[in-house]
Amino acid sequence: MSTTNKSAKKVSAFAAFSSKIKTAGGETRRGPKKHSGTEKHKKIGKKFRQSLRSKRSRSSADPVRQPDAEVVEPPSSGNTNGHHSLPVASNGTKKRKIGNGVESQPKPTVESSPAPTKMTKKKKVIQQQMVESPPSPTKKKQVIQQQPVNIKTDIRYQEEPGTSLTMLLQETPAPDTDSTLEAEKLFLWLISPVTASDFFSGLWEKKPLLLKRHMPDYNTGLFSSKELHQILKENDIQFTTHLDVTSYTDGVRETHNPVGRAHAPVVWDFYKNGCSVRLLNPQSYSDAVWKFNSMLQEYFGSFVGANIYLTPAGSQGFAPHYDDIEAFVIQLEGKKHWRLYSPRNKEEVLPRFSSPNFSQDEIGEPIFDTVLEPGDLLYFPRGIIHQATTPDDSHSLHITLSTCQRNTWGDLLEKIIPQTLKNALNTDPELRKALPRDYMQYTGIANSDSSDARRGSFLQKVGELICKLATYAPVDDGTDQMAKGYIHDSLPPKLTPGEKSCSIFGNGSVCNYGSLSNEVEISETTLIRLIRRGVARVVSEDEQVRIYHTLENSRVYHQKEAQYFEIPAETAPAVEYLLHRYPKFTSVGSLPLEDDWEDKQVELAQVLYEKGILVTDEPLKPL
Repeated sequence: MSTTNKSAKKVSAFAAFSSKIKTAGGETRRGPKKHSGTEKHKKIGKKFRQSLRSKRSRSSADPVRQPDAEVVEPPSSGNTNGHHSLPVASNGTKKRKIGNGVESQPKPTVESSPAPTKMTKKKKVIQQQMVESPPSPTKKKQVIQQQPVNIKTDIRYQEEPGTSLTMLLQETPAPDTDSTLEAEKLFLWLISPVTASDFFSGLWEKKPLLLKRHMPDYNTGLFSSKELHQILKENDIQFTTHLDVTSYTDGVRETHNPVGRAHAPVVWDFYKNGCSVRLLNPQSYSDAVWKFNSMLQEYFGSFVGANIYLTPAGSQGFAPHYDDIEAFVIQLEGKKHWRLYSPRNKEEVLPRFSSPNFSQDEIGEPIFDTVLEPGDLLYFPRGIIHQATTPDDSHSLHITLSTCQRNTWGDLLEKIIPQTLKNALNTDPELRKALPRDYMQYTGIANSDSSDARRGSFLQKVGELICKLATYAPVDDGTDQMAKGYIHDSLPPKLTPGEKSCSIFGNGSVCNYGSLSNEVEISETTLIRLIRRGVARVVSEDEQVRIYHTLENSRVYHQKEAQYFEIPAETAPAVEYLLHRYPKFTSVGSLPLEDDWEDKQVELAQVLYEKGILVTDEPLKPL
């Protein structure tokens, strides 16, 4: 690599450009800073916004390809055994590789409840699906369809993944691929044999899904009770902060947390006496859960959290309740009996906040009643009331993955509407005209049933003005603020060895006995790209252009403030160019810069490289 015109004393790009590029995020700030809507803000961000709105030819990523699958009409006969029974797969078997050997496994069963409806006193008839995988890949799949109202149920199925979870976690993301498409591989493993398109069109936010795989080793490699014991031994796990011990007996829910560290023998004594153990945020301690969640969050575009639940035989740890997250329950060890209940009213459908504990007589009859075993998966939307118990002859260990917490259209509108009204008031004289002198004579609660014609005209005028507000909505600013929150929530990526060797995290200067070696630098011909698709977001706020990123986030949720650094507005088009080029590599010299930065592509690339945003196509060679 060229060293022409380089100073003998190497200084990092951040040190050299500290006057222009400021780093922040590590400092403590009280509360979120509000984005400005002033003319000064618009002037400073003009070049950045123009670059975002300019039309460029952009290469799009290849579309996601679903494995070949077809729906075949099922046999005409079927059997159900009443309200609490679930369909059972036939006794056919197929060969499947497990570990180092091959053994016959029963065909997996896929069951889906009807869309939740308002609870009535009558017992509900459960419509269910049973899907049987073929005995060999060459034969057709069978689907027994249901037809609940307004729910798509002509489910197509893909071949079951032949790779174990451990191998998937090791192999993804593959080199030079799109990390979001790679994350989809993990999601497809999670919901197999259901396809992603059918899951999101027919099940997501609508109704529960049960996958009975009859494959005890399917979820192996994600977490175990042995790993939980090691975490307790090797980490400063504190009661209440990191771990809870709970019980639910005779309708009474109790938390038994003492004060201080949760030493393993103390926790196991609670467990021996019938308490459930809940480990919060296992991704902080388990590399497998960290890798799994950090990739899935990129797929969902929303933070993916987790809790571990270990429950002794013949017990229940939590009262009936609903949550404010989409839940994926992955059964790891033992058995657990789950019962799900419909939301009790429209206000509890897709709620924004979790419920208090319910008593048994508040929740009605279950719409779903099943026992999870190792390898199984249960999904249910937020707002579905649930409770779970262990049988007398088995403990249970499961992990619940959670996502889509306050990541809704309503949350976006909360960001947009205040600034929308401010923009409209500053711009539109119509909104600044006086109210009618007599408006109090026909409005308000006392006049809500009035048939006064003036009231009708008044309400019509309000509706017209509300519709007009949409033209002033700063939608891009609002989505940037949502994305900024997502970046702050997110786990840092768990990088592969290849990503480390081609980035600041694994390549660069080494100091040994006071002597430096392996010094590297970027040149105009160096090929670069973003290290992952979802790690960074360019945001214009507080009269600055900032790059928020996840690279310096903690595995402990919100342990740090949002991490960002500021860049001059003139460099925003080059950063945008990298965002749009992903996953392709581009040469440093081709970064589009103008004005004072026109010939400073190397300096900008060095800044982004030193912040961990960029990866090179191959490890930089020592000078």
